[in-house]
Amino acid sequence: MIKIFNEYKFFIGTLILLSALILTLFYNALKPNEKLPIYQPAMVNYELVDSSLQHIKKYHKIAPFSLTNQNGLTITDKDYLNKIYVADFFFTTCPSICPKMTANMGLIQDAILKDEQVKLLSFSVTPEIDSVAKLKRYALEKGVIDSKWNLLTGNKKQIYELARKSYLAVKESGNLGAHDMIHTENFILVDPEKRIRGFYDGTDTAAMSKLLSDITILQQEYLSP
Repeated sequence: MIKIFNEYKFFIGTLILLSALILTLFYNALKPNEKLPIYQPAMVNYELVDSSLQHIKKYHKIAPFSLTNQNGLTITDKDYLNKIYVADFFFTTCPSICPKMTANMGLIQDAILKDEQVKLLSFSVTPEIDSVAKLKRYALEKGVIDSKWNLLTGNKKQIYELARKSYLAVKESGNLGAHDMIHTENFILVDPEKRIRGFYDGTDTAAMSKLLSDITILQQEYLSP
């Protein structure tokens, strides 16, 4: 038996190697491509979702909008048509989480600088304070590149509704009156079909690595066949 094995050990070894290679190829061919979840209002913490949408389990998309950026230009949802983008909510005078969020959004900006498919979008939750001039000063201080990143101000009610009914990103404030909000640290990843594909802690630098990785996964999903 040992003599037979010795005579055929090269053949047996080659057969085992080929079998392993074939199995690996079959596994890779059959393994589904990694895809990100499509977030619906019913999947998100109810505190972040308008009560009219908390039961929604499908077909949720970002609503149309029209606001003003740091250069006084009108920016609408059409400026993000067929784009992957990261959105957040902030205000320029925020002393707590905003500086870290802005710094981390800056890291994302650096990483996607040459990628024309990916953009950034920040909404002010205090538009009555954050004028165009103030947003421009803030943008210059923080190194915002206009072609990649819009800071938006405008109608507070519209911003509030976008936050609660589209991006599912802020909490209501019971103390400040109608259309006031408590913004969270969330960064929201949006796909070219205006669907939410991820939430990330914008104060956590480590979460930015996950966000960049998920952007790559999302880009693979939208590669031309």
